[in-house]
Formats: sequence, C-alpha cells, structure tokens
Amino acid sequence: MYINPFWIFYSSNEPFERLSQLIGKRIAVGPVGSRGRTAAEQILGKAGVNSESATLLPFTGSAAVEAMSDGKVDAVWISGAPDSPVIRSFLENPNVRLMGFQTAEALTRLFPELARLVLPQGVIDIYQNIPPNDVPLIGTPTKVLVRSDLNPEIVQLLLQTMVEAHSGANIFQRAGEFPNSTDVEYPVAPAAIDFYKNGPSFMQRHLPLWLSVHAQRAIAVLVTAIALGLPMFRFLPWAYNWITRRRLFYWYAQLKKLEASFDVSPVNHRLAETRAEIERIEDAVSHISFPLTFSDQLYNLRSHIEIVRRKISSHENAPGRVAAE
Repeated sequence: MYINPFWIFYSSNEPFERLSQLIGKRIAVGPVGSRGRTAAEQILGKAGVNSESATLLPFTGSAAVEAMSDGKVDAVWISGAPDSPVIRSFLENPNVRLMGFQTAEALTRLFPELARLVLPQGVIDIYQNIPPNDVPLIGTPTKVLVRSDLNPEIVQLLLQTMVEAHSGANIFQRAGEFPNSTDVEYPVAPAAIDFYKNGPSFMQRHLPLWLSVHAQRAIAVLVTAIALGLPMFRFLPWAYNWITRRRLFYWYAQLKKLEASFDVSPVNHRLAETRAEIERIEDAVSHISFPLTFSDQLYNLRSHIEIVRRKISSHENAPGRVAAE
C-alpha cells in the first residue's frame, strides 16, 4: 500500500553517522515481538548493535517521546509516516536530531524487502529548513495479506478502498505509485491481478455489492447453460428426425408382423380379425401428424398398408378358403 520509513532520532550533540555509534546507548525500539523491534534487531544487528552491546527499551509512540524528553533514552528507533504526530514532534524538536542511514543502499542489498528513501531538505518545514539537509532513510512496504479463499468480490472492494486511500502523492511516493502488485515474498491474489490489469468491473462500478454478486452468478449460470446448450442445438435436428422415424418404424413393425402371419399359415381362420387390424393401423397412421419433409415416407407407409390389405383380400378369395367353408 505504501512504504513505511524507519527513523532514528537521538539527543546527542555528537552527530551520529554510522549505526555502530549506537553501541552502548539506550535505544527505544518498541515492545518485544513487535514489528518495529524485530526490524530494529535485524538491521541494527548488522552493525553490532544488539541486546548485549546496547540497552534495548520497549518504549514506542508517545511513550518514546516522553522517554526522550525525560532523558531515559539516548535514541529512538521508530516507524511511521512523516506527518504522524509522533514523527513530527521529533522532527520539530530542536533538541532532537534525525540520523541518516548512510549505508541505506547496502542495507537494501542485505534485506531485499527494504527500500531506500530520501527525506529532502526543507520538506517538513521550508521556513525553518527542516530537515537542514537531505537525509537518506530506509523503509519497508506495508502489505495487506488475505486468506487465499477470501471471496474475490471482497478482495476487489479492498483494492478499491486502498486506491482511494493510498494512490495519492506524498513525500516518499508519486501519485498512482501505490497500491501495486509488485511483491517478491507473497503470491498476489488472482482477483488482485485482474483488478490491477483491468480495474474494477462494470458491475462493481455501477451496482452495489449484494446485487453485483447475484448478477455475476446469474451471468455464470447463463454462460454455462449456453456452453452446454449449443452442442445440444446441433444434436436436436438429428434427435427429432430419429424420434419421427421411430414412430414410422413402429407402424412398419406392426404391419410386418401382420403380414408375417400369412406366411406362417396360408389359410388364415382369423381373417376378420386381421382385416380389423389392418384397418386400425391405417386409421392410426392417417391421424399421425408429420412434417412435410417426411411426407414421402408417410405415403410409402400407406402404400405398404394398401399392399398388405390386398394380400388379405386375396386370402379371403383364395380356393382353399372356399373349400374350408
């Protein structure tokens, strides 16, 4: 979201230009386990400043300001924006000096997560020329960490708020420089990558969150339905033709079964029932509604029905039939 600078303020008349000059001093670095103290122990430790070579005290914030005023500490390690009340009170105090990190470049190589900063001369107060010269500082980026399963809509809402709060310019950043997706330590959420690339979606810009979520779900369902439905539309004509033909085949099967009865028994004693069956088949076929593309097949079926009817008639007039009677 932004770079959070580290500051070292001290009250000695002797100028401090090297971190090793803090050896043997009483240094306020914050409570044990805090982020500021951890950073102080790591960075100051590179210069030999640790709990054995110096006195590390748990003061921070306004408590550190009071400790410095009361002479309880010789130096204060603290982090924060230059316009915060605590930092500004140190910068504007004529009895307190700001120590520059002359080895800032080296520290950024030893600790890749650090960034080198410069506090320009007079940027705090041009009239009083605070600070009296450019001061090299170091800082660490402040990040927002979220669970990997956090709803993407919440991630994008967080990003919109972060842009509104932190995209402006200040002493250590240009407008639009933050927030950004540059990070070598943690993977960036896919929703954040999409936001940095394309910005907020149309629905996020024009719809409230609750409606945006439902709208996106509806679109997802619609897209899925279309993706599944398009192949089915290609299958539908074939399925329709198959169903229509199956209706024809059913009556062809009934007709063939009826016709086969003559081949089994040339002299059929149930000709009345057979004639009734052929009439039933013809009546059923005449009431079936078929599209025009199947008209030829329908007429073929009716022609075959007529052929079977003639065959029945020939059996009724056959000599064997007369002899039987």
